[in-house]
Amino acid sequence: MAEVAGRLVDTHGRVHRDLRISLTDHCNLRCTYCMPAEGVEWLPRETLLTPAELMRIVRVAVGLGLTEVRLTGGEPLLRPDVVEIVARIAALTTPDGGRPEVSITTNGIGLARLAEPLADAGLTRVNVSLDTLRPERFKALTRRDRLADVLAGLDAARAAGLAPIKVNALLMRGVNDDEAVDLVRWAVDAGHELRFIEHMPLDAGHTWRRDEMITGAEILARLGEAFALTPIAGRGAAPAERWLVDGGPGSVGVIASVTMPFCGACDRLRLTADGQVRNCLFARDESDLRGPLRAGASDEELAEIFVSCLVAKLPGHGINEPGFLQPRRPMSAIGG
Repeated sequence: MAEVAGRLVDTHGRVHRDLRISLTDHCNLRCTYCMPAEGVEWLPRETLLTPAELMRIVRVAVGLGLTEVRLTGGEPLLRPDVVEIVARIAALTTPDGGRPEVSITTNGIGLARLAEPLADAGLTRVNVSLDTLRPERFKALTRRDRLADVLAGLDAARAAGLAPIKVNALLMRGVNDDEAVDLVRWAVDAGHELRFIEHMPLDAGHTWRRDEMITGAEILARLGEAFALTPIAGRGAAPAERWLVDGGPGSVGVIASVTMPFCGACDRLRLTADGQVRNCLFARDESDLRGPLRAGASDEELAEIFVSCLVAKLPGHGINEPGFLQPRRPMSAIGG
């Protein structure tokens, strides 16, 4: 058992336990910092993994010692078989005889209908992206008038027992950075955990600019003017540093991927909707699983592709290095 799990250790000693899977590159929003309003180039249908192919890859990955599976997109709730996928992953057995933890990152549209079936299928956690509580601002940011649907989805997720719900917010200078305190107050009152995420260079248009980014330090300074923030110890491999708000029990997190990288504790691999495994969100290279799988590769051969992919993992993402190049794929095609 230890030998199996030990295969997912990279050359820097990081043990990998978390697989992020993009179920689709499609999305029902067009967030300004992520996708263009029109003309999105979707992955060719024939390149996408079939449900059977996806499950075979996940079974191999879990057999190697991965214990957490996060379903992402695009928007994963657009997959008509998302409930079945959750149920099938939740039924797998890890090398230690347990079950993998299955979570999902979503924009919340569709959760009102799917939260209860997903929870019944074995979903344990949900992360919902929400950058503003103002309807007109939401419409401008996402190019869709769907804030009411997202809020209804959050209510449904809580009713289905998926709490505590993590809400991810991205602050943009001169756009929604005036809502930081309001978002925290709303989240604490609702029993959600808000996590602010630094804007990363993962947009489809490659228009990201460092000087427009609200840094983690800026976010904490603004929150510190309104709340007493007490650091929470024990971050581990989690991307967010967390603080109790006014003594708790409510908390807030900051994911400062750009200014305060946490690559040294990274335990994540990513699988794209077209069957490419990535060892880093910002990787320029990918390892093909779809081709060998369709050519008749054995489970052991697929496992070796995972292991070989990890051998090439760099010590860090290199965003702050002079020669950094943005990934060829945008976030919507990689999966968060």
